Amino acid sequence: MAPIGKYNLLELRHIDEDKQLRVAYEARYMSEPIQHLDSFYRWVLRVVAPQPDRRLLDVACGQGILPNLAAAYGVRAYGCDLSAYALKSKHNPQVSLIVADGEHLPYADGVFDYITNIGSLEHYINPCNGVREMARLLKPGGRAFILLPNTFGFGNFLYAWRHGRTLDDGQPIQRYAARYEWQALLEDNGLCVVNTLAYERVWPTSLKDVIWYLSNPKALVLLFISLLLPFNLASCFMYICERRKLG
Repeated sequence: MAPIGKYNLLELRHIDEDKQLRVAYEARYMSEPIQHLDSFYRWVLRVVAPQPDRRLLDVACGQGILPNLAAAYGVRAYGCDLSAYALKSKHNPQVSLIVADGEHLPYADGVFDYITNIGSLEHYINPCNGVREMARLLKPGGRAFILLPNTFGFGNFLYAWRHGRTLDDGQPIQRYAARYEWQALLEDNGLCVVNTLAYERVWPTSLKDVIWYLSNPKALVLLFISLLLPFNLASCFMYICERRKLG
């Protein structure tokens, strides 16, 4: 398999040893949850468009917000995360949440119709291993939905302009790559990209999220700027993938 360095990933690292990753995420969730607006998770599910009685796995699910929302669609929802503390949050008893490493997932081959990995793969010790695991778990005809950050995203440009450095979100490992560099990593490790969506900001779909934008005017300005951004300058890309056919 190709080394990570082949894909020109920009890496920011705050841990010296791989074994520190789980400890670092436990500490992070104890101090500050990692989560998005509810409108973001609803956008992801609109993209996935899950059908009732199908199986959906959210890899690196954090507090389980996405699989809990997915269960309302009648989906058989699963989630896993490296942090046991994150999974202590209240959740739908019909949703199966377990502690697991995204590079070594404890599920049988070909059992999921949908797999989501939302802003997480770039934090893995070896993202290639994570991609191969998702490809292994997909049913024939199933799809993976993977959100990844763009090196040349507009937000990164603004941060570099103001601060003279790369945006660092403080997670143990952070990586960036351009659109086709991420696509190459996905396709070299068992997936086939069938569509790519640009993601910058999500339009609010609840009063709570409208209030959040009104109280964060910079985010509100970026929401409107996002309508004008060229595709390849989006902050993130959502890759819609199928399992690569052999032969």
